Amino acid sequence: MITTQKTLFAVALPLVIFSESTLADWSTTVKGLSDYTFNGVSQTQNDPALQGSLDYSFDDTGMYAGTWASNVDFGDETNLEWDVYFGKYAQLSDTLSVDYGIAYYSYHGQSNSSDGDYFEAYSKFGYVSDLGKTELNFWYSWDYFGTGAGHVISMLAHTIELAPNHMLRASFDISNSLDGNKFAWDGSNKSYKHYRLAYQTSLAGFDIVIAAENTSLNIDTADERIVLSVGRTFSF
Repeated sequence: MITTQKTLFAVALPLVIFSESTLADWSTTVKGLSDYTFNGVSQTQNDPALQGSLDYSFDDTGMYAGTWASNVDFGDETNLEWDVYFGKYAQLSDTLSVDYGIAYYSYHGQSNSSDGDYFEAYSKFGYVSDLGKTELNFWYSWDYFGTGAGHVISMLAHTIELAPNHMLRASFDISNSLDGNKFAWDGSNKSYKHYRLAYQTSLAGFDIVIAAENTSLNIDTADERIVLSVGRTFSF
């Protein structure tokens, strides 16, 4: 955790050296979670996480760039995940939107932690109607966790407004290794399913999410659980 806090400080430090006008399109988010789950699999051995991000939005273009960090625990000395990403958001019509880009995941803590670094491309489609917002999202990596295996995540999600400032989001995603000889979960599963139901609200400037989730994997870091997250975003 100490390493993560130092890293988050290093990420946020450039904010203080830019002028106010330069920082008009910057934002940073700090979040605490009871567990850091990645597609339903705990990245912290079922323990809490502290996360932070720094983002820049390019005026009128829909383009953005950012960096994000979290503590992790893979059962070795790897203790930090630090990602960077670049993408573009476009509103195609009054109801349809697309968000696409590329991300780089990096891992730190021991000499071979970086062996798991990898790139990932993503595309996210959104459709808004009187019934809420529907999402169809895809992620693709050609070198998943540095194994050389292709990997695809496909997600279908829908969010409804229960009342002002009270949202419910249901999602279902499938993670699929395209080469089980190079990468498989628990040594045998080429794919698995992930189910998540999340209540979302905000209070006194803090974003609060309570999520129930489960997977089809039979491992203790991917079984049913309730995850609480509290975060706050600051714009500059």
